[in-house]
Amino acid sequence: MRHVFRTTALAATLCVAASLAVAATAGADTDWPVFGGNWQHQRHSELTQINVHNVNRLEPAWTFDTKVSGSFQATPIVVGRVMYVSLPFNGVVALKADTGEEIWRYIHDRIKSRPMCCGPANRGVAVENGLVYMGTVDSRLIALDAQTGKKVWDVDVTGGEQGVHEDADTLGKDLNTNGGKMTVAGTSGAGINMAPMVVDGLVIVGITGVGYGLHLDKPDPNAPLGEVVGIAGKYGRRGFMAAFDAKTGQQVWKFDTVPATGWEGHFRKTTPDGVPLPRNIAQEKRELKKYPDAWEYGGGSAWSTPAIDRENGLLYFGTGNPSPQMEGSSRPGDNLYTASLVALDVHTGKIKWYYQQVPHDQWGYDVASPPVLFTANIKGKQVPAVGEAGKTGWFYAHDRITGKLLYKSDSFVPRKNFFKKPTEAGTLIYPGVIGGSNWSPVSVDEQRRDVFVAGIHWPVRYTLHTLPANADHGELKYSSMAPTDDGERYGILSAINLDTGKLRWQHKVDQPLIGGVLSTASGLVFTGLGEGKLIAVDADTGKQLWAGQADAGVNAPPVTYTVDGRQYVVAAAGGNKLFGYKTGHTIRAWALPAP
Repeated sequence: MRHVFRTTALAATLCVAASLAVAATAGADTDWPVFGGNWQHQRHSELTQINVHNVNRLEPAWTFDTKVSGSFQATPIVVGRVMYVSLPFNGVVALKADTGEEIWRYIHDRIKSRPMCCGPANRGVAVENGLVYMGTVDSRLIALDAQTGKKVWDVDVTGGEQGVHEDADTLGKDLNTNGGKMTVAGTSGAGINMAPMVVDGLVIVGITGVGYGLHLDKPDPNAPLGEVVGIAGKYGRRGFMAAFDAKTGQQVWKFDTVPATGWEGHFRKTTPDGVPLPRNIAQEKRELKKYPDAWEYGGGSAWSTPAIDRENGLLYFGTGNPSPQMEGSSRPGDNLYTASLVALDVHTGKIKWYYQQVPHDQWGYDVASPPVLFTANIKGKQVPAVGEAGKTGWFYAHDRITGKLLYKSDSFVPRKNFFKKPTEAGTLIYPGVIGGSNWSPVSVDEQRRDVFVAGIHWPVRYTLHTLPANADHGELKYSSMAPTDDGERYGILSAINLDTGKLRWQHKVDQPLIGGVLSTASGLVFTGLGEGKLIAVDADTGKQLWAGQADAGVNAPPVTYTVDGRQYVVAAAGGNKLFGYKTGHTIRAWALPAP
C-alpha cells in the first residue's frame, strides 16, 4: 500500500507541475516553420511540456474536417499562430493553430489534360515572405498570399512535357493482372509531390513520377498495391531539381538528375559500400550503342524535400529509380544520378558530389526518405554529416562536404535474397520495392545521439515474364514486383546511434510504418499507424506510452508547436491507398488538459 501511495502522489505532483508549466509559459508561441521543423530536417522539438510522465493524459484538442478524401501525406507548417496544410489534389487550408478554425481555403484548378501519374498526395507547403508556396500534381509551382489564400503567381515547371506513359496494352492479354481483375492505377509522368524549400530568395522544388512505372491495383478499394510492372523501352523522362525566384517564379537554375553525357557511369560491379550486384557488365557495354538516348527517359524523380546546409551553401536530396523501373535491359550502365543522395550548390545548382546507393537499380530502391543533417562523432572527431534512411534497410551517414561514407548502419529490417534477380517462379525478396524505409522522414535527437527511423517489413515477389514474338513485336521480357499476401508483414520503429550506426532499440507494430517520425527533448518519439492511431514511445527504451485514436490511417508526419504556452501534437489522418490503409479527411490535434 505504501508503494501505491507514493506512485499516486508522484503522478499527482507531475500533473500539477504540467499545469504550472502551461501557466508559466502562457503567451509564448513556438512554431513549426519548415518541412523538417528546422533547416537540418531533424524533426526534433525542444518542447518538454508533454513528457514521458504525462503523455498518457493527452486528449483531443481539436479536429478539422478537410472534406477532401485521399492519401494524405502533408506536414503542417505553423507560423505566427496559423497552420498551413496542403490537401490531396493540391488544395490548401489556413487554420487557427489553437482551435483548428478555418481562415481561408485555396482550391486548385488542375490541368485536366495531365493525368496524375502517382496519386493525389502532396507533402506540404513552404511559407516565407508573406507567401505560401506549393508544388502540384500537374507539375506547377504556385504562390499564394498567406493572409488571403489568393494566387499570386503560377509557373508551369515542365512546360507540359510529361514524358512517355507506359501502356498496359503493350502486353495485351498476357499482362499479369490475375485474369483481368486488376486495373492500371498509375504510370510514369511528371508532377510535384515534395514540399518546397525557400532559401536566400529561391524556392527550390523538384519533379516526381518520371520513373514511376506501371502500377496495378486490386479491385478492393482498401487493398494495398497489386503490382509494379517494369517494361523495357522508352518510357518516362528524366527528372530535375530547380530553383525559382521567390518573388516572381522565374527559373534561376535547373539540375537534371540524369546527365546527357556520362549517364552510363563506371559500370560498377558492386554498390559503393561493396555489396555485389548481379550485373553482366560485358553485355551492358556491348548494348550501350543500341541505347544512346536512354538518358532522355532516364527517370530520377526528386521525391524528397532537400535539407539545406546554410553555412556551406549546400542542399541535399534523394533521387528516384531509373526508368524504365526495374527492367534494366534498355538502359545499360549505372544510370547516373538515379537512386542517389546528391549534394548541390544551393545558389547555382551545380553538383558537388553524389553517392549512388544502388547502381543500375532493378528493384525500385529509390532514395525516397528525406535526408537529415547532424554532427557525427567519428573516432573522436566532430564531422558535419548528412544521413538518409534507405529503402535498402540501412541508414547511410556521409561527410556533408565530401560525400565520403562515414558508416552504414546495422540493418533495421530483415532481409532475404537481397539484390536477387526475378525468376519465372518468382523470387521472394525483402526489403523490396516498398522498403526498408519508404518516403517517411526520420527524426534526430542529437542530445541522445539517436536517429529514429520508421521501417517496413513486407516481402515482395519478383517475377520474370516472357511474351512470345508475334506480328507486332519480337519476344518481349518484362518483370513484376508484388507485395505478398501471405507471410508476416509489420512495421518497425528503430533507434540508431548517430555516431556508430548501431541499433539501440526497436519497437514492432502490426502494420508497415509509413508517414514519418517526431521526437522531443522530453524523451518522446511519435509516429502514426495505418490502423488509425498516433502513438508515443519512450525515446530511451522504445516502450509505447500512449496511443491517440483517429478515424483513418495516420500516415503523415506529426508535428508539435505551442500557442499561448500550450503544446499541441498534430497529424493528418487521411490514410494511404498504396498501403491499403483506410483513407479519410481530417487533421487532428492532441494536447494535455487545459489548466
